[in-house]
Amino acid sequence: MKLRSGIFGEILSMAFDSIKTHKLRSFLTLLGIMIGVMTVIGMVSIISGLNASFVRELESAGSDLIIIQKYDAVTMGRMSEEQRTRKDLTYDDAKAIEREARLVRAVTTLLQTSVFEEIPVKYQNVKSDNTMIVGITDKFPAVYNLYLPKEGRFLTESEILHSSRAALLGFETAETLFPHISALGKEIRVGPEKFTVVGIMSKRGEMFGQSRDNLVAIPITTFMKMFTYDKSQLQIAAVPRTPGTIQETIEEISSILRARRKVPFGKSNDFSVFTQDSMLDLYNQITGAAYLVMTIISSIGLLVGGIGVMNIMLVSAKERTREIGLRKALGAYSKDILRQFLIEAMVLTGTGGILGTLVGFGVAFLVRALTPLPATVTPGSVFMGLFVSISVGLFFGIFPARKAARVDPIVSLRYE
Repeated sequence: MKLRSGIFGEILSMAFDSIKTHKLRSFLTLLGIMIGVMTVIGMVSIISGLNASFVRELESAGSDLIIIQKYDAVTMGRMSEEQRTRKDLTYDDAKAIEREARLVRAVTTLLQTSVFEEIPVKYQNVKSDNTMIVGITDKFPAVYNLYLPKEGRFLTESEILHSSRAALLGFETAETLFPHISALGKEIRVGPEKFTVVGIMSKRGEMFGQSRDNLVAIPITTFMKMFTYDKSQLQIAAVPRTPGTIQETIEEISSILRARRKVPFGKSNDFSVFTQDSMLDLYNQITGAAYLVMTIISSIGLLVGGIGVMNIMLVSAKERTREIGLRKALGAYSKDILRQFLIEAMVLTGTGGILGTLVGFGVAFLVRALTPLPATVTPGSVFMGLFVSISVGLFFGIFPARKAARVDPIVSLRYE
C-alpha cells in the first residue's frame, strides 16, 4: 500500500510539473472551463439572492394571504381578449366581501399612483423624490404583517369613513422630510393637498431594486377623491378567520364576487384570485426557466473547455511518446500512465473551476455593490462549479489518457 501511495504522489507531482512547463498553453486550455464555472457561480448567486428576497417578502406578509385583482398575476405574451374586457374591481366589492364573507377575518384594499406619474411630496422647502402615493384602509396591518407603525399610529376606521387628510409616511420618506425632528403632527403637501402625519412605518428595505419605504399612505376614500388612478389596478387582499381554511375562503370570496359581477354559471371567473403559495410556484417556474438558460450557457463554455482539454492532452501524449515508452521500459504500468494523464486533465479543469469560482465571487460582489440585485453566493453553487469542472476533466481526459497508456514501449523508444 505504501509503494502504491508513493507512486500516486509521484504521478501527481509529474502532472503538476507538466502543467507548469506549458503555462500559457495550460491557461488557454482552462479558460473555457473558467468561463463556464464563472457563469454558473455568477448567475446562480443572482437568482439565489432574488429567491431569498422574494421568499422573505412572502413569508413576512403571511402564508394565508389571499389576493384578488382584475388581471391574472402574470400573463405570458399578449393579454387575452377576455382579460382586457373584464370589469374593474371596486372598493364596494371589497366592502361586500368584508360584510358577507363569514370565513374572512379582515379585508383591505390598495390603490396607488402610476409609477410614471410623480406627485411632489413636500414639507416646507424639503421635497421627497419618486415617492409612491398609496390609498389603503384601516385593516391593512391586520391583513399584511407589514408596515406596522414605527412611531405614532395607523389609520382609523373613522378616518377612512370620513375621507380624512391623515397620512402615514414610509421610513425613507420620513427621514428625507424630517431628518432632525419628529414628523408626527406635522403638515405635509402631497401635490396641492395638505395632510397631517399620524404615523411613520417601520423600515422594509428594497425588493427587486424598488424601495418599499419611500411612500405616503392615506385613506383610500381620500385617495379616490383627490388623485387620478388606474381603476384596473385596484387590489383587494384578505385573510381567513381560521388557519387552514384558505381554499374554502377563496371559494366563498369567489362566490360573492361572481354574484356581484353577474358571472353566469359554468363560466370562468372574470377576476383573478391567488395566494402566496401560487405566487411562489409561479416565481419558481420563472426562475426555473432562468436556470435552464444558465445551464445551456455554462454548458457551452464547459463543452468548449472540455474539447480544449482533450485536444491539449492528445498533443501532450504525442509530444511525450518517447517519455512514455521509457517509463514503461523501466517498469511503469499502463494504469500509471492512465492515472497521470487523467490527473493532469483534472488538475487543469479543477484549476479552471477554482479560478472561475473566484471570478464568480467577484461578479456576485460587484452585482450586489453596484446594482439593487441581492446576489448571494451559496456553498451549493461553489461545490457544483468545482464538481462539474473536475468531472469535465475526467470525462474529456479519458480518451487521451487511454491512448497514451496503450502506447507500445518499443515503438515509443524509436519515436523521434
